[in-house]
Amino acid sequence: MLLFMVTSEETILILGLGNILLTDEGVGVHVVEHLRANPHNNPSILKLMDGGTMGLTLLIDMEDADAMIVVDAALLDKEPGAVQIFEGPDMDHFLRHRGRSPHDIGLDDIMDGLRLREAVPERRALVGIQPAVLTVGEDLTPDVKAAIPQAAEAIQALLSSWNTD
Repeated sequence: MLLFMVTSEETILILGLGNILLTDEGVGVHVVEHLRANPHNNPSILKLMDGGTMGLTLLIDMEDADAMIVVDAALLDKEPGAVQIFEGPDMDHFLRHRGRSPHDIGLDDIMDGLRLREAVPERRALVGIQPAVLTVGEDLTPDVKAAIPQAAEAIQALLSSWNTD
């Protein structure tokens, strides 16, 4: 069980990103669903949100958060299902240096929107999960599906570490 020493006005956004129609690309959404299914692990200060592929429309919810954890598929150059946390400036660096199409709006663009509005939470992190397959399909691959509880535990550990800061 997690104990938090934050004020009742503080909100921590846990945002799951990804397209659930592209196999492992939707893993962030599945992690948020896993957390939502275990309400005893979710204090009222947490806002669990399925961000799917909503893009810039997420700015308002992100701006309103006092702290933020984003969960998404990430190319980590590791085995499928590997989980890695990028916190604060490490998150920013990872987002700036990952490969992507110049035509898509990514998390780094949304973070730039927050910077323009001077609303980037000091406490922020990306929980990245290495996908195996990113083609059309509604089911996660076995390795990525098995990583969901590990990602949820990583989020809880991160929240606990923020509580002691």
